[in-house]
Amino acid sequence: MARTVAKTLAAPLLFINLVMYLIVLGFASWCLNRFINGQTNHPSFGGNGATMFFLVFAILAAVLGIISKLIGAKHLRTWRNDSLAAAGSSAVIAWAVTALAFGLACKEINIGGWRGWRLRVLEGFVIVLGVTQLLYVLMLHAGWFSSTYGPGYRDTEYGVGGGVGEKGTTGVTGARV
Repeated sequence: MARTVAKTLAAPLLFINLVMYLIVLGFASWCLNRFINGQTNHPSFGGNGATMFFLVFAILAAVLGIISKLIGAKHLRTWRNDSLAAAGSSAVIAWAVTALAFGLACKEINIGGWRGWRLRVLEGFVIVLGVTQLLYVLMLHAGWFSSTYGPGYRDTEYGVGGGVGEKGTTGVTGARV
């Protein structure tokens, strides 16, 4: 029971973040398309000087976040150290880019000006994702603090070579040098 504490907490965060990243990808793609077409006077768009940078980083964060969640789903299914390395590193990278988009969303809000409802929804989702993605990263790495919370980096329960076999052989095969 204790080994699944972080797993039961990380699974809902994974699903919620996946849905939110898909929504961010949709809204950011729509807004970027309007921005490129020069339709910034659309009633549901608007924007200011930080909008272009925010939209680019929001799309990048969404794509990296979606890929991170797919890798995280595989890790939650296997829940081993080797899958933790891939899930943890991709989650940290996705969080870093989401934090950049978070900062640009704050800058866009700080600059002010008229922004349409789609852009404001996108800013809100990116801000919430910055926090929930950080919580997800912490849940994945909970085993770092104690192995009772999940697979840690120091666990050696598998893949540690062969033991001593018959007649004193080690059971390890390979070429002699």
